[in-house]
Amino acid sequence: MNKIKALVYDSKLYTKEAFENAEHDGIEFTYVDTRLNKHTVKLAKDYDTIVTFVNDDLGEEVIEKLIDQGKKVVFLRCAGYNNVDLKKARGKLSFYRVPSYSPYAIGEFTFALLLTSLRRTHKAYNRTREFNFSLEGFVGMDLHNKTIGVIGTGRIGRVVIDIANGFKMNVLAYDPYQKDKNCEIKYVSLKQLIKKSDIITLHCPLTKKTEHMIDKKAIESMKKGAIIINTSRGGLIDSKALLKGIESRKVSSACLDVYEEEADIFYEDRSNHILNDETLRDLISMPNVIVTSHQAFLTKEALDNIAMTTIYNIRRYFNNDPDEDNHLL
Repeated sequence: MNKIKALVYDSKLYTKEAFENAEHDGIEFTYVDTRLNKHTVKLAKDYDTIVTFVNDDLGEEVIEKLIDQGKKVVFLRCAGYNNVDLKKARGKLSFYRVPSYSPYAIGEFTFALLLTSLRRTHKAYNRTREFNFSLEGFVGMDLHNKTIGVIGTGRIGRVVIDIANGFKMNVLAYDPYQKDKNCEIKYVSLKQLIKKSDIITLHCPLTKKTEHMIDKKAIESMKKGAIIINTSRGGLIDSKALLKGIESRKVSSACLDVYEEEADIFYEDRSNHILNDETLRDLISMPNVIVTSHQAFLTKEALDNIAMTTIYNIRRYFNNDPDEDNHLL
């Protein structure tokens, strides 16, 4: 049997290392660092399938071109699929994803951001590098007994709740699809969570219903001095409204591993270029905002799980025994 030829879009060195270190007999991977879009889709012409990531464009035009190439299946090496036009693909192109790779990676990173923001460790590091040992401006806040609102209680949200319990925090949760109403998690309405939480952290998918769930109205209803963390999808927050909330001192700090217009910015070195996104420039310039480049997932364990599950999905599909649990449509 001929090897399955798969083109891996938006791949970095760590992507290639994880895939090449995984057992992938029968599959020949080719790696390109370019993202999938209407211009680069032509690169996929001579391949049996493609492997994509969170910021690859799988909109209507790209899907049409993949179908014209004779493609039957696309493999996502991520859990989210807000970048996929499922309506256009239905009945013509199948998609498989990695539903869970390491909820611990993202849950732990959520608290890494929070603690960095609260205790100013990033600023302390830079200060002592210049032999400045002053503690002025470094007064932090205990997490103990503070109220954290967790939006989304899937695998990642549960890890975040476990960590919060370890800090003896008061946990409020919101999830419209909660199945375990009798568990120890205290579920409240989204309005109550936003109103009562000292810290709000987002762990839900981006859909039409959740887009800009943190908007001007939500920010106005928050406690003065609320902290917002987003390690899920950028579009969950209206960035311009967040910026105004920070400027008005309503929001005391924000920790953002994702950004709603990140697709053409994140994962690349932009240090020698002018950043055209004024809102992101302003957010990064704020002393109480931490922006990271969608790296919460980036642990060895997560990368290994992504590679192994993607290879598993490819093998199962081409052996006519697809895993329906990982199937989008």
